[in-house]
Amino acid sequence: MKCNGIDSISGEHIEISYQSLIDGVDPAFAPALEEVYIAPGFIDLQVNGFAGVDYCSPHSRPDEIGRSIQAIFKTGVTRFFPTVITGSPDDMAGALANLAAAKDAIPEGAAMEAFHVEGPYISPEDGPRGAHPLRWVRPPDIGEFHRMQEAAQGHIRLITISPEWPGAIEFIDSVISEGVVVSIGHTKATTEQIQSAVAAGATLSTHLGNGAHAVLPRHPNYIWDQLAEDRLAASFIVDGIHLAPSYLKVALRAKGVERCLLVTDAVMPAGCAPGRYKLGEVEVELHPDGSVRLLGGTRLAGSALQMDRAISMLMKIAGLSLRDAITMATRNPARVGRIASRQRSLAPGERADLVRFRYDKKKRDISVLETYMSGRKVYSALPT
Repeated sequence: MKCNGIDSISGEHIEISYQSLIDGVDPAFAPALEEVYIAPGFIDLQVNGFAGVDYCSPHSRPDEIGRSIQAIFKTGVTRFFPTVITGSPDDMAGALANLAAAKDAIPEGAAMEAFHVEGPYISPEDGPRGAHPLRWVRPPDIGEFHRMQEAAQGHIRLITISPEWPGAIEFIDSVISEGVVVSIGHTKATTEQIQSAVAAGATLSTHLGNGAHAVLPRHPNYIWDQLAEDRLAASFIVDGIHLAPSYLKVALRAKGVERCLLVTDAVMPAGCAPGRYKLGEVEVELHPDGSVRLLGGTRLAGSALQMDRAISMLMKIAGLSLRDAITMATRNPARVGRIASRQRSLAPGERADLVRFRYDKKKRDISVLETYMSGRKVYSALPT
């Protein structure tokens, strides 16, 4: 099978031959029709829910999870980490077991590359805790983590924790030895605690700039400490709501594009109409401006962001090139999330995860036309 387009990285007209993997990438004999671009399928390491389906619930039906993934395919995403946030031990293990069962049972299950556990080992303090329920925040417990990993059938590959807890460094060292990526997030950790976490093997900062106090010391503080640490990559929610443009620009310059990745942090109302929703025991409201906030308050509770919009917003807000924006949604998260056969962009031997899209250079905006996962077309907006 073959498809062509303008390579979003090189700008050249290419033709890709593929089966489940890419067989070859060659110059196209004719330019792509209507300036259609092609890129590796997008990757999102933090998706709490989508299209009315809550991945943190043990009761989300497999067919509903499949329907939500079909909606995710429309945004160009081919691989993602469903993310389970802080909750009771039974609910967290139940949600992970439910996702693992769905991964095996539904045709779309392969898109759930691995699982991200965000919490419960985070800061209990208002601000850094974000919208996570206080009553279920708790210190790191390697025994509990092993029970969650067993429920997940071994699919947990990323965990977000705060290194402020006693025993956190030993916990980090232990889970890293088991092949799990550790990210620092929802934290009020000191400079020394962050340095110790990185020395133990933490490699990522979760949605850096969010999940923080409203007011911080000029210096030092845990945002500057993470921005300055070259051994940490950082994820960002670029929806025009979570981060001020000035902070985003400075953060990208500090980390360098090579250490930055896009996440949506999407929650169940993403892709739905504005209104009231319930995320587990937490009531939220999706506002017309696209923000998801705790009901009756101003605190953000995840996002309604879609990855194709995040790429466009990154170009508009931060002035990044298409090449850099696509890199932050493909190659970088593949490397940080240790996703096999996805780290060399469009190259023979890589998975045939592809997205074709139109790119409006003037508006700095992309619109997804087709999405392929392992060579199978899973979404098309083109006439048949």
